[in-house]
Amino acid sequence: MSGFRDGRLAALKAKISAIEAGGRADSESLPFGTPALDRCLPGGGLPLGQWHEFVGEGMEAETGASPAAFAALVAAPLARRGEAIWILRRDDLFAPGLVGLGFPAERLIQVCARDEDEALAVAEDALSTVGVAAVFAEVEAVDLTAGRRLQLACEKQGATGFVIRRRPYGAASRRGATGSAAATRWKISPAASEPGPGEFGLGPPRWRAELERCRGGRPGAWLLEAAAAYVWEAENGPHPLRLVAELGDRQLAPPQRVRLSA
Repeated sequence: MSGFRDGRLAALKAKISAIEAGGRADSESLPFGTPALDRCLPGGGLPLGQWHEFVGEGMEAETGASPAAFAALVAAPLARRGEAIWILRRDDLFAPGLVGLGFPAERLIQVCARDEDEALAVAEDALSTVGVAAVFAEVEAVDLTAGRRLQLACEKQGATGFVIRRRPYGAASRRGATGSAAATRWKISPAASEPGPGEFGLGPPRWRAELERCRGGRPGAWLLEAAAAYVWEAENGPHPLRLVAELGDRQLAPPQRVRLSA
């Protein structure tokens, strides 16, 4: 009876986490397949039917390269379920690069928006469209009102949104870093790759991923890399991101007093 009771308790905890995250009690999640990461997320995986925010730092805040690549791999399993819409402000998405990472580009539809408001409006419409599984939107910021509208659009058809924060080249941000309506907020930085045992040259791409905020979950930091030769074998196959290391708090150790002898 204890095993049955433990199972019922685990299911109840998952439902409570989903409710705390602002979703339905039966909301679906997408596990990474890594317990160290999945246990930080409500329901044991990335909440689906909601929208998530990805940001970079330094030049990445303008190019958006690392956040975009990471978000594409996070969403890759969803592309098997339906179409993926990518909304850009600048026509610089390199689809062959996504193919090299394992993203099925045949599912990708690119839309170039004229301005920030149009990009958010297109994202809202795409999330509400039947047959769309994932929507990527490159915008400078999402205020609380726009964030609530995106969430309502996600709930209509169960699509999942991936907002990639990008500011204009060579310009300071004109909008505040809000994003409080996002289910999760990630800071993504590039990391040095390493070849596998007996291999030479560059290894798979790596990223330092910091889960800064998660409704119903808790933050964390990890070193993740693209799984080599990721192939769409089955809908429930392995996730295209795999854990390299779990990153701890890298704070300076407290200073120690040193006594000098005469």
